[in-house]
Amino acid sequence: MGVLDIQGLESSLFFESPAEIYARVFRELKPRTAAPEMRVEFCRFANADSFIRLQDGRLEIRISDLLAGAPAPVLEALAHILLGKLYRKPTAPIYAHRYRLYLNRRDVRRQAHLVKQIRGRKFISGPKGEHFDLEEIFERINTQYFDCLLGRPQLGWSRGASRSMLGHFDPSHNAIIISRIFDRKTVPALALEYVMYHEMLHLRFPVDHTGARRRVHTKEFREAEKKFPRLKDAKELLKRL
Repeated sequence: MGVLDIQGLESSLFFESPAEIYARVFRELKPRTAAPEMRVEFCRFANADSFIRLQDGRLEIRISDLLAGAPAPVLEALAHILLGKLYRKPTAPIYAHRYRLYLNRRDVRRQAHLVKQIRGRKFISGPKGEHFDLEEIFERINTQYFDCLLGRPQLGWSRGASRSMLGHFDPSHNAIIISRIFDRKTVPALALEYVMYHEMLHLRFPVDHTGARRRVHTKEFREAEKKFPRLKDAKELLKRL
């Protein structure tokens, strides 16, 4: 349904150039304002991010080259999203949905994954910290809760002691990174073990992509998370951090 919709829309856009699309969307959002000079370029980013800014009276739009071959309706949707954010205009749900639907396509996700592997830089410190060894913790949890069936990814500590991102799993680099806030003598091991267990669940239950939806924590993921012993105690410890 989404693909057919895009194909029909593309014929109605008369194969506009990206700059023409942005100029038209600008006039739709700000019909009483003269459109500024615009520069639209595709850049070799490590992901699908795109950026817009108004500088010296000129709009500069930098789009990931992952979208260079996107259908015109997808570029139009992105134009509504970027210009809407810049000028604080609400974006119609149809444009957000159309853009997410395209990014969620299997071929687009595969390409983004490869580009991130090739272009993206990943700092991985190694598993040994000052007070904890992530490799030992991973192997213990793997044995206790996963029957030793999870292949060990790269393990490392974050550069700084982040309190907002306690841990994350990066599938493009097959790495689990844990915040250095846990590598302290005063931090209970239970808190660190729970964060490691949570990130290991991302290895066990990959992200679910359905239509325009992207579910990181699936039903199966959440059910498995509940099996962690002393889950409530662990979460209370994290709140204190």
